[in-house]
Amino acid sequence: MVSVRLLVLFLFNVSLVGSQPTQSSQQVSSPPHPAGEQSPLDPSSLSFPWSRLRLPRYIIPLHYHLFLHPNLTSLSFTGSVQIQIDVQNNTNWVVLHSKGLQISKATILDQNLAHLSDQVLPVLHNPSHEQIGIFSPRVLSSGQKYFLYIEFEAELVEGFYGFYKSTYRTSQGETRTLASTHFEPTSARMAFPCFDEPNFKANFSVRIRRSPEYISLSNMPVVKTVEVNGGLLEDQFAESVKMSTYLVAFVICDFKSVTGTTSSGVQVSIYAVPEKWQQTHYALEVAVKMLDFYEDYFNIRYPLPKQDLIAIPDFQSGAMENWGLTTYRETSLLYDPLTSSVSDKLWVTMVIGHELAHQWFGNLVTMEWWNDIWLNEGFARYMEYISVEATYPDLKVEEYLLHTCFAAVGLDSLNSSRPISSPAENPTQIKEMFDTVSYDKGACVLHMLRHFLTDEVFQSGIVRYLRKYSYKNAHNQDLWDSLANTCSEEDFISGKHCYNSGQATKNAYLFAGEHLDLTAMMNTWTLQKGIPLVTVTRKGPRLLLRQDRFLRTVMPSDPLWSSFQKDFLWHIPLTYKTDVSGTIHRHLMTSPTDSIHIGEEASWVKVNTDMTGFYVVHYEEGGWDVMAKLLRENHTALSYKDRTQLIHNAFQLVTAGHLPLNKALDLIGYLKKEMHTVPLLEGLGYLEAFYHIIEKRDELDLTQNLGMYILQFFRAVIDQQTWSDSGSVSERRLRSEVLSLACHLDYPPCLERARQRFKDWLQSNGTLNPPTDVAETVFSVGAQDDHGWASLLSTYKTSLSAAQKHKILFALTSSRDSNKLQRLLDLGLEGKVIRSQDLSSLILMVARNSRGCNLAWNFVKKNWDTLVQKFQLGSFCIRNIIIGTTGQFSSQEELNEVQLFFESIKEQASQLRATQVALDNVQKNVRWVQRNLETLRNWLNEQMQ
Repeated sequence: MVSVRLLVLFLFNVSLVGSQPTQSSQQVSSPPHPAGEQSPLDPSSLSFPWSRLRLPRYIIPLHYHLFLHPNLTSLSFTGSVQIQIDVQNNTNWVVLHSKGLQISKATILDQNLAHLSDQVLPVLHNPSHEQIGIFSPRVLSSGQKYFLYIEFEAELVEGFYGFYKSTYRTSQGETRTLASTHFEPTSARMAFPCFDEPNFKANFSVRIRRSPEYISLSNMPVVKTVEVNGGLLEDQFAESVKMSTYLVAFVICDFKSVTGTTSSGVQVSIYAVPEKWQQTHYALEVAVKMLDFYEDYFNIRYPLPKQDLIAIPDFQSGAMENWGLTTYRETSLLYDPLTSSVSDKLWVTMVIGHELAHQWFGNLVTMEWWNDIWLNEGFARYMEYISVEATYPDLKVEEYLLHTCFAAVGLDSLNSSRPISSPAENPTQIKEMFDTVSYDKGACVLHMLRHFLTDEVFQSGIVRYLRKYSYKNAHNQDLWDSLANTCSEEDFISGKHCYNSGQATKNAYLFAGEHLDLTAMMNTWTLQKGIPLVTVTRKGPRLLLRQDRFLRTVMPSDPLWSSFQKDFLWHIPLTYKTDVSGTIHRHLMTSPTDSIHIGEEASWVKVNTDMTGFYVVHYEEGGWDVMAKLLRENHTALSYKDRTQLIHNAFQLVTAGHLPLNKALDLIGYLKKEMHTVPLLEGLGYLEAFYHIIEKRDELDLTQNLGMYILQFFRAVIDQQTWSDSGSVSERRLRSEVLSLACHLDYPPCLERARQRFKDWLQSNGTLNPPTDVAETVFSVGAQDDHGWASLLSTYKTSLSAAQKHKILFALTSSRDSNKLQRLLDLGLEGKVIRSQDLSSLILMVARNSRGCNLAWNFVKKNWDTLVQKFQLGSFCIRNIIIGTTGQFSSQEELNEVQLFFESIKEQASQLRATQVALDNVQKNVRWVQRNLETLRNWLNEQMQ
């Protein structure tokens, strides 16, 4: 645990019950009085007793008795909490978290519930640390337990954190209100005073008072409902298991639910707005299957009697794993067969898989501190793939894992990336940890580790980790220890992957005939930032290997190159295949250079089989020509994952200055013969990305030539698409992507079909829905004229399908009329027609449109303070807005403008990693254009002759 020293002076508020807050002096408190002696409670003699961001360790919460009474008319709530605490040092002070709460009373009681003082206890506030200090004139003795009792009140928050207000409209136009919570990472303190750090695990007994027209939900089931004064009802919930404060949750609403039971008897319920109840059935089926799967995979029973999943109308993130009451965006939980596409279905399945994985990874075993949030999020992201593949194999989820790893490569190849395990102390830094590195790189490193150790060893190791640390907190090292010693504690088994206990404690591991220090290996992946580039050179029977740090922001010719490479070294579990045998060969590379004997007879070698390893491969000295020839002549000699990875690595190497663009473009020439969706879309995706960058640069001839080339090259694939929802998941995904691009490039047959479908939809008054896989394309074409755009906006206002609304919003932002785009941004800021939760995606959708790119950027600059107020600094919404609106800038002038804006918000920008990522991205684009635009122009001219 890292402690923080802060050399700052604070202004503290001391409030006594019934008095106005007054400023305290900064003098040091007098020594504690002996037990039993009353001290005069003069507020001016008290100063805040604690200067660190993290709470003192000598008071441990054991049990919270929490009472809440939200008023959905006045939009406020009152409450009380009685916390049983264990005192481990003599002290007069209890310091805990509180933010935005008016505290009206604080007392401390002994184990017999007798008051320690007959005087009102002073409560000191340190708002900058979101802490309060409660002073007891009588010393709290080490080894004793006490009860801290606090009464408080607050407004329901306007926003997405803490205990906040949400609303929905019925089809009759009536607005209804609910109250919901979102506490991760540091917002439980906005709902009740608490020890709001992940390693202060405790039990919670919750009571909620409500009007009879509402229901209340919390982590545990209701055990008793009693009538209280004024016709109100009070729900009393069963005592929770031991858990962190960020997992506590409660919702007060009038929703309807559908319920099922798992094979082990856990009751699963899906809650939604009453009129969307019909859209909950698929989620129920998934949740029941997933809980059954995880109980089996982890070999640990789900410890609660129920699991509720609820779709909240206003929700900033995708979902949240509160134990026993997981909360979701409507698009992440509801599935409407009439309007949800196969991609929507996969998304819902994966999000449920993610949140239910957290019931073990995160909830049962929690990271010690937020620097290791990847132990929660990286695992849950990876378990999405393992669980969906096992429960819904037809969804072909493994086809998406490569893209998760490609996203991680994208960030990790910028100098502004960070290590998986990084320091994070204040709430802004902690929120920033919920990023691509924790989720996607975390998942890909685990994928590499699983393939390295084998499925069985990986699974038994994580079961051991979960068993050992149940209801506790863990570090990185605890995971490596559990994986390296996979012998069960109960039953020691000798064998290939299990040594005597002496060796096991050293993390020795047998792999490819070598003893391995798993901790040393994994530290190279979690404690340093970046991704390795393995350069491969064929020299007769040997393969020469070199590892460097892969960077897309600094060219190898740059004088700074060597300084950016200094001290970077990974332990890389290399895999490779040759044409000589079907065997996957393995080699652990732990030095900057290495070599492998592969024999003279191999005509080609492909390194990083199926991209199970998190590294980029560069084939030097004619190696890429060998790969291009193999793809042209016999592409199925490689798996679809290998073909996809070759395409990805080639274009990444172009950006990094290791490969000329025409080599990468020649490599994808084989795609006319490609029958698999994933490599096809990878190649098409790069051409589309180039198209969007040059489209925004007003390079009319080049834009036109590239558009024509794409249509000509992929015409056969485009023409064979049907405007239906038939086929496998892969075929349906290909249809959505290909037709969307064809219509964007104004391909006449595509526009004609889309216009006809849109006309049919209009004439049916929205009752004849276009096929779900092409609905977004149909709506986007329809949105290009005034009547179509207005009709879509009207449907958006009344649609009960979140999936349909998302498609319509995308279509509305594809308009080429900048006034319409500006109107959408204004509606998003207002938050009525377009909810605030959708504002960050709306800004990104407008920014993707060549007519909206500058509009979106100017909108962000103008409304920056409002956006930060809505979403909080450090949140993924702010990160996406910063990186998304600048992501397609590619000129020096645009780079200068972005730098100027970040300079103008220096105080906030300096706290954010996202601003540096955005600058790196723009810099990378500027260099790409400078180095590759002419090459692209010449290459296209050759192709078009």
